[in-house]
Amino acid sequence: MTVRALTAGDTEQVMELYRHLVDDAPLGADEAFAGVVTHTGTTVLGVFSDTTLAAMATLHILPNVTQGGRPYALVENVVTHRDHRGTGQGGRVMQAVIDAAWEADCYKIMLLTGRTAEARGFYEKLGFGADEKWGMTIRRAPVRR
Repeated sequence: MTVRALTAGDTEQVMELYRHLVDDAPLGADEAFAGVVTHTGTTVLGVFSDTTLAAMATLHILPNVTQGGRPYALVENVVTHRDHRGTGQGGRVMQAVIDAAWEADCYKIMLLTGRTAEARGFYEKLGFGADEKWGMTIRRAPVRR
């Protein structure tokens, strides 16, 4: 297993893996991914099984004024390839995200997840909890089902 930051050179496999996350919902063009990986403070980490991208997650490290000016982290678009689910790849990529956030001196890591017990349990095993704050959203696009 290899864990590394993804680049625009990984776009083909990344776009295939995003399909496992959003099914038929629209994706941005390949250039959208290039914009994500070159955005200051953003890293997309991926886990490779041999040469296949098995899982990935996007980490945004954001500047902050409170907490002594320490940044905070936001995690989005966590996805594991269907053929690799249940093999620990999602946990590996999330541990890499957590390690990167702590290395950047973030004081907290936030994420939103679906309401299923399986999704919630996955993040709880990694140390995330919902006992401190409520996650809320407002959308301009329809909710994926």
